[in-house]
Amino acid sequence: MRRSRLLVIAAGVCTLAACVPIQAVTSGGERTDDYGTPVGDQRVRSGGELVMGLSNEPDRLDPTTSTSLYTRYVMNTICEKLYDLDSSGKVVPQLATALPTTSADGRTVTIPVRAGIKFADGSPFDANAVRTSLQRHLTQKTSQRASEMGPVESITASGGDQVVIRYKRPFAPITAALADRAGMIMSPVALTARGDTFGDAPVCVGPFKFVKRIPQTSITVTRDPDYYDAAKVHLDTIVYRIMPDANTRAANLRSDDVQVADTISPQDVDALAKDRSLRLLQAGSLGYQGFTVNTGNVDGVGKPPKPIDTPLARDARVREALVLTVDRQTLVNTVFNNWYESACSPIPPQSPYASTASNACQKFDPARSRQLLAEAGVPVPLRVELKVSNTQDELRYAQALQASVAEGGFDLRIVPVEYSTLLDVQKRGDFELLQLGWSGRIDPDSNTTRFLATKAASNVGGYSTGEMDTLLAQASQINDVEQRAELYGKAVGVILRDNPIVYTYRRRNLTVHTRQVTGVEVYADGVVRLGRAAFVEGQEG
Repeated sequence: MRRSRLLVIAAGVCTLAACVPIQAVTSGGERTDDYGTPVGDQRVRSGGELVMGLSNEPDRLDPTTSTSLYTRYVMNTICEKLYDLDSSGKVVPQLATALPTTSADGRTVTIPVRAGIKFADGSPFDANAVRTSLQRHLTQKTSQRASEMGPVESITASGGDQVVIRYKRPFAPITAALADRAGMIMSPVALTARGDTFGDAPVCVGPFKFVKRIPQTSITVTRDPDYYDAAKVHLDTIVYRIMPDANTRAANLRSDDVQVADTISPQDVDALAKDRSLRLLQAGSLGYQGFTVNTGNVDGVGKPPKPIDTPLARDARVREALVLTVDRQTLVNTVFNNWYESACSPIPPQSPYASTASNACQKFDPARSRQLLAEAGVPVPLRVELKVSNTQDELRYAQALQASVAEGGFDLRIVPVEYSTLLDVQKRGDFELLQLGWSGRIDPDSNTTRFLATKAASNVGGYSTGEMDTLLAQASQINDVEQRAELYGKAVGVILRDNPIVYTYRRRNLTVHTRQVTGVEVYADGVVRLGRAAFVEGQEG
């Protein structure tokens, strides 16, 4: 039975298209991480246009409201943050000048920031500008960053080069949060001029500045001569060309029509890695892939949850039954040629916050699944609908999943949706099951609270329990790693009981660039870094 089921899956695939301790995620198995090589003392030439094949259309280029990984790629070149990660996963200052200091009671965080530098529009960068951006993240109605900021009481600027965040209660994840979109600082002049449309022409501090966007086609940025570290910037322009088709990205790399491409398909990566004109960068992921069950999102994400009258939403036994039909390891090995790893939790096993409890996983047990469906009194096969991005790899996985869950009594109907549309679908709650991943952050709070806490910005399934809210809030107030790990382990126990999200696998971040260019880097946060990239001397671009 086992062998025949594997063959069914395989056949289906073939026929279808500061106070936060940090530890880098490393790869499992035989895969070796390669984050890329800084330019260093390599001989490079100044200038040239680099084209990156971008695997999906970014959402609006607004640090406050964006939710797309691909927006982070573009913003990395035009919108620096208070803090960044280095290749080892360590938080380092970027627009801040040092790691923050925290008061003895844990409620006051002081951040020293750069002085004497400018935004891309020529306006001065200072502590007041930082305060303006952080306040916008915190208070704008459509903000996706508010929960990442924590229980802020006040934000003040002091002396032009210090920002002080005062908390209602201690909030340990803030430094890590400021190493991602919450730490991106926007020009107050541009914010005043454009308001909610800031993302149509974003202005920040960065090695490049925004030029134009052609929807569903490309985004162009150009070198900012006034950037404070301009001597380390080599390219004239970068064009992010939207290329959702993995085969097209691979073909364009080979033909040199693009010099960098992200999210290389496991179907293509082995061949590309053997091409001497190309270089494969790879890194383990802090994030996860999975599917969310809509248990209460009726009026939109962030709104109070309401009952949904479907077997999956109303009965935890049905959700448990569904989870027991997911043969994670077989699926990931079959669909992704052993490049990815199975996942059962939002806490990566390599994280310092992982524990035996957070690494727990439900076993594949289709017989028990059918028992649970019988106890729940639902018809078998139970028809359920999964909305999924229409990229080849996502569809391959969904179709293999379809065969897997059928064994346990489910009739999975797949609805392909274009990626940017899928982001809107999940916010509206217009789904029963929705397959979409998260690129991950170094602090587990950003991988849990925003998706599982009641009314959180990315809790698209509308999940809500006081028990989970309490565990996550307690974990966010503690600096001690072991104590936090214990609390996250308990939170995972609640997840395994309620199954609001079914975690399925972790990608490897697979990026390929031509050997014409150097200085391209990709870390475990999944962001492709092009700000210091350059053409090797003697190469065209």
